Amino acid sequence: MSMERIRTDFPEVTLAILAGGQGRRLSGVPKGLLEVEGRTVLERLLALAPCFEDVLLVANVPGPYARFGLRTVADVVPGKGAPGGVHAALVAARTPWVVAVACDMPFITTEVLRVLLGARDDGVDAVCFEARGRLEPLLAAYRSALAPAWETTLATDPSMRELLSGVRTRLLSEAVLHAVDPSLRSLANVNTPEDLARYGVALPSWRG
Repeated sequence: MSMERIRTDFPEVTLAILAGGQGRRLSGVPKGLLEVEGRTVLERLLALAPCFEDVLLVANVPGPYARFGLRTVADVVPGKGAPGGVHAALVAARTPWVVAVACDMPFITTEVLRVLLGARDDGVDAVCFEARGRLEPLLAAYRSALAPAWETTLATDPSMRELLSGVRTRLLSEAVLHAVDPSLRSLANVNTPEDLARYGVALPSWRG
């Protein structure tokens, strides 16, 4: 047994990073390759991986991320956006739970994930933050067992809110997040040139 495995805090959880599409408003750059303080966003998220039993990347265009050597899966049901990406992670997971994070969120911390995962119990299928009047389904925890039912529901093109409303979802308030992330910086996602400047994010220095 490796030392890393001994340190694993959540042996029943897979960290699933959802690559999404390319940043059309960011010169078509894969958003996981954007850089913050000299590291790609993907590398920053992978720094969270030692807490978890497994890590996987959901990417329909895996080529830009090949150098990271991650187990990579594509959407099982194409063209469904975030619901399809989360579903793909649930299908591919080898653990009872998945924590899903978006590859354009550079500032997620271990402390935030501990709060999220600590809110699980036997009566809950999903745990999600609700902040600034909106759900954050790509900073959320899901039971892998949701996959079969969600695959059927994807045919109706549901939103993540609709999917979550159909299962036993625990919503964590903004105040709960604020206790471990006073600036709510973990919710920041990078989608536009303005976001690059706001959060100190750079286009990739490495192209391949």
